[in-house]
This record gives sequence, structure tokens and C-alpha cells, in this order.
Amino acid sequence: MSDAVAGGMEFSGLLAGYRVRAGLTQEELAERSGVSLRALGDMERGRTRGPQRRTVQALAATLGLDAADTLALERAAQSGRPRGTRATVPAQAGPKTPKAAEADQASAPAEPAPAESAPAAPALAPAPVLPGALALPRDIADFTAREDVLARLDELVREDDPAHPRVLLVSGQPGLGKTAFALHAAHSLADRFPDGQLSLDLAGMAPTPLAARDALGQVLRALGVEDGAVPAGTEERAGLFRALVRERRLVLVLDNAADEAQVRPLLPGSGPAVTIVTSRNALPGLESVHRLRLDALAPTEAAALLARIAGRKRIAAEPDAVAELARLCGYLPLALRIAGQRLVAREQLPVSRLVRQLAAEENRLDLLETGDLAVRPAFALSYRRLPAESQLVLRRCALTAGPDFTAPVAAMYAGLSTVRTERCLEELADAGLVQLATPERYRLHDLVRLYAGERLAADESPEEVRAAELAAAGLLLARASAAGLRFVPDSTGEEVLGDPDPATAPVTTADATRWLEEEHPEWLAAMYRAAGAGRHREVVDTAEAMHWFSDRLLSWDIWGEVFQLSVDSARALGDRHAETVHVNYLAWTNVTCLHRYQRGIELAGEGLELARELGDREQEGWALTYLGSGLRRLHRYQEATDSYRRAAEAFASVDNRAARIGRLVTLRGAATCLRESGRAEEAVESRRLALAGALELVERWESPLMHFLSAMTAYELGLDRAALKQWPAAEKAYRQALTHYEAIGRPDSMTKTLTELGTALIEQGRADEARELLTEALTDLSADGRPGRRRTGTAAVGG
Repeated sequence: MSDAVAGGMEFSGLLAGYRVRAGLTQEELAERSGVSLRALGDMERGRTRGPQRRTVQALAATLGLDAADTLALERAAQSGRPRGTRATVPAQAGPKTPKAAEADQASAPAEPAPAESAPAAPALAPAPVLPGALALPRDIADFTAREDVLARLDELVREDDPAHPRVLLVSGQPGLGKTAFALHAAHSLADRFPDGQLSLDLAGMAPTPLAARDALGQVLRALGVEDGAVPAGTEERAGLFRALVRERRLVLVLDNAADEAQVRPLLPGSGPAVTIVTSRNALPGLESVHRLRLDALAPTEAAALLARIAGRKRIAAEPDAVAELARLCGYLPLALRIAGQRLVAREQLPVSRLVRQLAAEENRLDLLETGDLAVRPAFALSYRRLPAESQLVLRRCALTAGPDFTAPVAAMYAGLSTVRTERCLEELADAGLVQLATPERYRLHDLVRLYAGERLAADESPEEVRAAELAAAGLLLARASAAGLRFVPDSTGEEVLGDPDPATAPVTTADATRWLEEEHPEWLAAMYRAAGAGRHREVVDTAEAMHWFSDRLLSWDIWGEVFQLSVDSARALGDRHAETVHVNYLAWTNVTCLHRYQRGIELAGEGLELARELGDREQEGWALTYLGSGLRRLHRYQEATDSYRRAAEAFASVDNRAARIGRLVTLRGAATCLRESGRAEEAVESRRLALAGALELVERWESPLMHFLSAMTAYELGLDRAALKQWPAAEKAYRQALTHYEAIGRPDSMTKTLTELGTALIEQGRADEARELLTEALTDLSADGRPGRRRTGTAAVGG
């Protein structure tokens, strides 16, 4: 075939003929020569007509061509290369497949440095962008959403300041569609940047990312610089690049950047050019850039993307299944595209069936793969580049139980100090594998959590994982117990006793409350793990420490789990006293928190029987108190009143602080029975006695609990007065309750009292004052957005 060129055969046909003659497939030739399969395919289809000489030489060597055939192949390639003309030429050639490297950059080895004797680059006039050189891949036709980020990008592009070229950094976790976004944006800017649009893959996730020097070489050639005129050094190339683009209105997409050092030489120094950089890493050291962070799609946007991929009619036919499919994909564009493509490839597959397949967590990442699209490898690329300690932290984050977590909690699972763990979490956040939920809390995307769990199972033994879980459980339960003990009657609320790490322990009562609320998924999971490991005493002790704190959060369903665990552990220990106490706690939970009144009555009966067997009068009093509360909820007022009376008698025989509180609780319960049965005047007298007792406790034992009891009793007195239409007296009682709430920093528990006070003011004709108070109550309720809070009513100790 040595005369092929003279016969007019193009490079594509010549290469294909040589390959067939050698008996190689495209895949075999690509693998052996180091040229990518996609680039090789573009050559044989005629999309790439003139690859660089080193690419041709690699192909010729692999094909075993003799000197004549090698020369013929080189001449065919040379004839297909664009000439370095100064005439006006199109800014870009036809579209290429997404993420495909140009054929002349696909020849594997980094560009060798020229010998020292190479001639210096001559001064060049601005050359046009050569046709097809680093041309933008095609835009995705079904690109969906991102309107707000695109609008921000457009706003930044319009800020034309030649002294400060616009550099836009698009970052975020793997799979968010950063490349698709950048290319879509570049295409949308084409009309305003007529001097060209270039796209270069910097291979940031490859074992050896593209060097800045080699990247500059490709960009300079795309800008029309002849091979011999390309300078040798990185700085010289960067200088020539900045000189060439100074007056040009062009868009440069630098995709998949590895780090700041790779990007800086590729940024224009001045002029109207726009550079869009994408990276999984935050590149925090990159100066003077506009940062555009992509997040997962909203549910409606995810459904819209699925509809554009799989067809609107098909998606509209199963809206509930589509919503669940989007959730299982974590609203991640890559996962959604894979799911959509699976539906396209299987026209008879119902969406609901794909949902059932993805529902099993152990199969989800396997199913989120189709063709050359896959979620798992996207995460793996980032994971492999992490230091070993950061890999460990990511794996152990998969053990966390809540939707988000703090550095101290992650440190408990990782077995590292909080300082080291926080440093690793910041590195993970920069790599896009961990996200900031709040300034102090981190979270894993659902699919990243699955991947981290896979790595945990693959990289650590079951024994190591179990040891990590139990070590964290011990630390979590110790901190939970120390926080819960802040609320026992004997506590001032400011002691930090028994915490495993006083340096990071909650400081104030408010801090302890916040920690117990925000971290309840973690310490509850720790209780289950401890119980499963036979560490029953830790379970009982933790539940005991939580008892007085539980009065503050009546609407929490978790108290049913907490005290059922402690009852089971007490029985496993054979500790009859602990069993009695915690059966009573469980009775209270069913009546007050879960509103399962009959079950609560049954449990109170069990507690009463256990207490009498032990001769424990204090626990007998609590069992009767919870029995009365259950009966009152069922409007069995006479039975409830009798139960409260017998409880008071039992408490009277015990001389300790808890028994005094018990007597107060029974008095309040009996007063509530009176009001609810239509005897509000008698309720007022009984409640006044209860309030006097509560105020006496405040004077004797100043503590948050005593103020809380006084606040609740005063609030209930206000309800008694309101039932009698005694609005000024009701107002006075509500304001007294607010004073005690403020003393313990509990504005959230004040909400219902504020509401009732507003009603009392309206009834007195003071509507403006009421409006101000009710606005405050609404603002407080709306601001109560901390994790885990599900209040439906106001707490009442023992009630």
C-alpha cells in the first residue's frame, strides 16, 4: 500500500486497511498502541483526519509497518492536518462525543520536552482557533435544571472587566454533572464569544493527571501555533498563551482539574476570555475565582430529568414510583441518567420494578451501572486519591446512624482525636465525598454512604468493624449519660461529670439539651449495639440518666424504644429493682408520649405489682401516678383521682427529693381531673397548693428541674382560671410561668404558654398586645428547626 497516498486514499481508509491486514481488532490495536479506543474509532471513521506524528508512529510500530508503509501513513496524516493559515476559519468543528479526548491528545505519553537546542518560539500574530482542535463535545439534549446556577454564571459573564478575566470554578461531589453543566454553559455562550470555544480534559482523577505544560501545548496548537513555535518550558508556554488570548473573546473549559497548580498556568492574565474550570475538589487555594457549587437535584427536577431521558408519557404513568426512583438515586444526576438509560434499554420494564430492584441497598450500586456509565467507579476515583487516614474516616462515617454528624461523633467511630478527624473531614469535603450540612455538621450523600459501607466491608475485617462500633457505643453512651444527668433533681445543670472527653463536652444545660436532641440517632443506636453485645448495665444506666430529661420532650417516639431496651436489659441482668423502675418509665412513656393509654395502664399495673413485691413505696407511688394519668386520659376521673390519692400516700412515707416531686405531680394530676370534669373552682384551689409546693422546691433546691415544675404548674393554673373566664388571673398565672421558663432558657417550651396568654389578652380587649405575643410564639415555633425535634405539646413532669 505504499502508493496509496498518491492514489488519493485518506488516512482513515489507509489505517483501517493496515489494521485488517495485521489481523487486529480496534480494541486490540488501541490497547497495544496506547491510543484510546474512542480516538482510534474517530480516525477510522474519518472524524480525525490528521493525528500528530507521535500518534502515527505508535500505530505504525504496533502494526509492524515497514519504512515505506510508515511513510505513507505519515504523509496521509500530514495531508489531513489543518494548515497554519491566518485566514478566518470557523471557531470550532462539528461535535464530538462527550469526554472524548482529541485524537492528537490520545497518544498516551506526556509530551516530551524539546532539546535545549530547540529554536525559540517566534513572535506570533493572533492566530484563529483551528477547526476541530479541542472543539467542545456536543451539548446534551436532555440537560435539565440548574437554572439558578446558569443564571449566576450568565450574570458573572456579563461583568466584563478586561483587567480581571472571568474564571468560574464548578465543583461538587462525583456524579453531579459538572462536565455536562460546563459544556452546556459553554455552548450557551457561543454567540457572545465568537473567537472560539475550547474544551480540555485535564484528567484530574487519572493516576497521572495531564501536566500543565502538556495542557498548554495542546491549547497553543488549538490556537494556531505551529509545533516548532511552541516554547519548551511551562512558564514560556503560559506567557505565550496569555499573549494570544489577551484580545480574544473565547471560552475555555478546563474539565476535571486535579489541583490548583495544574490550573493556574492555564488562566488568562487579562482580556475578555471566560474560563470554566470543573473539579471534584474545591481547589480552596485557587485565587480570584467565582465559585459555583452544584448540589443534588430537587425531587421535581429529578423527575423532569427522568422524563426527558425515558419519555414523558412513561414517567407520568407511574408518578409515585418515579418519586421513589429519584429518592433511591439520591437525586444524583449520574445515577438518575443511569436509571433513565436502563428504562430506555428495556422498554417493557415498569418503573416500579426498577424501584424494587434498587430498594435492596446491597444491590443498588451494582444496578446503577449501564454501558460505560457507573456510580461506583466515580466514587472510587476520588477515594483512591485520599490519604489512608481520610479513607478510614470516610469508611467509619458509614457507621453513623443519623442523617448528619459532627466531628466529635465521627472521631468516636474513627478512633481518632477530634482535631485529626476534623482535618480529615475537611479534606473529604474538599474532595466532594462529604458535604457540610451546617457549619458544624457533616453528611454523606446516600450513595456515597453505600460506597463507604462497601469499602468498610472490603478494607476492614468484621472484627475490626465490630470493635469500632462498640468502642463508639461506649463513648456515646457515656456522653449521653453525662448530659442526661444534668437534669436530675439534685443537679444544678452546670456539672460536667463522667463525660469521656470534657474538652468537647456540652458546657451548659442548653448545650446538653441540644446534644441529646441532635445526636439522638447516635446514642439510641449505641444503646441497641450495647444491648446486642450483652452490655446491659450500660443500657440501664443510660436510660436512668435520661429519665428526667425525657420530661422535656414528650412528643419523642424514641422514649418507647429507650425504656423498652432498659426493661429488657434489667431483666437480662436479673435486677428486680431496675426492672420495677424502668417498667414504670415505660408506663409513663405509653401514657404521656405515645398516647397508648390502655397499654400504659397495663404497664403501670405491672410496675405496681413489682414495687409491692419489693416493698418499694417510692416506686409504688410512681406506678399509681402513671396509672392515674392513664385513667384520666380515658376520662375515668373518679378512678384516676383515687389512684392519685393512693400515690400521694405512698410518697408521703418516703423522705427524699424525688418523693417530694412525686407528691407535687399527684396534686397537679388530681387538679387536672377536677378541671376536666367540670369542677374548675376546686381545681384552682388544688392547683394553688401545688404551685406553692413547686415554689418551695425552687427555694430549697435551685435547679432547672424545679423551675420547670413551677413553670408547668403556673401554666396549668392559668388553664384553670381560663376555664372560669377569669382572664386577668389567667394572664397573671401565664406570666408567672414565663418567668420560670426564661430562668432555664427554654423559649421553645414557652410557645404554648405564649399562645394561651395571647388568648387571655384578646379576651380582655388587648388585641395589639396579643398580636405581638402571638407573633413571637409563631417566630419561635418556626425557628425550632434542630434535628430530631417533633413537639406536639408541652411537657409535664410525671403527667
